[in-house]
Amino acid sequence: MPQSRTAGLLAIYPHITSRDRLLLQLLDDHHVFTTDQIHRMLFHARRTCQIRLGELAALGLLDRFRFARDGGGSQPWHWTLGHNGHRFQAAAHNRPEPTARASRQTVQRLSANPHLTHLLTVNEFFVRLTAHARQHPEARLDRWWSESLTTKQYRTVTADGHGLWSVADTTVGFFLEADTGTEPLSRVVAKPDRYTQVIRRGGPRYPVLFWLHSEQREEHLHRLLRGRPGDVPAATATHHNDPADAVWLPAGATGRVRLAELPSDHGQPVADNPNYDDGVFVL
Repeated sequence: MPQSRTAGLLAIYPHITSRDRLLLQLLDDHHVFTTDQIHRMLFHARRTCQIRLGELAALGLLDRFRFARDGGGSQPWHWTLGHNGHRFQAAAHNRPEPTARASRQTVQRLSANPHLTHLLTVNEFFVRLTAHARQHPEARLDRWWSESLTTKQYRTVTADGHGLWSVADTTVGFFLEADTGTEPLSRVVAKPDRYTQVIRRGGPRYPVLFWLHSEQREEHLHRLLRGRPGDVPAATATHHNDPADAVWLPAGATGRVRLAELPSDHGQPVADNPNYDDGVFVL
């Protein structure tokens, strides 16, 4: 008698480590990472990372894609959930089991998504914080919410992501606006206005972090921010730096500060993601 689909998935369980489960959850939440991003978050040796990703792909837990580089060669592998990975996460969170066709369509849509570069940029921000915390025991990323979860929890906020960053006894919340240079700055500078409703409802007064792709764009944005009054604090930095370090220039300020030094008022609590324990997801 042929095995059922459930029995087939159970047969994979002895091969899944706690680190694998964390990776599956991260991909379920944030969709796609490059090999380098996974290496920096979860592994010490790059070769070990590459071998393990290949093993997980052979088990059907992961899938991957990559594109040709302009001028020759290939881009790095982009990793996402494979069919068994989707099945595993569906079982873990009491969701309907996806069909093989649905899993294939998810990968195809993700790979062809015109916003893929932006998604990878958003994820890179949090990957760098995670990597920083691995090297600094006093630091930790207590919360990493995607755009969809942030919007669900805060309703009027459409940030690219939300996080809580702690160093020793200091915890700073933030909303992330990751910039790839495709939007006009007139639209970018208006984004802090979205967060005023959260503050007026008694919610947190977290800084809005503009993570910009060039120093020139950062300089131009600061000129625009100086002329905009408002209750929402904002700070800028570029993609070239570790976001945990003293790289953030608050609007109206002249000196840069660390992420943990930005002002942060947590306000009233919001309901946390039920997939996490007490809203905390420590890597």
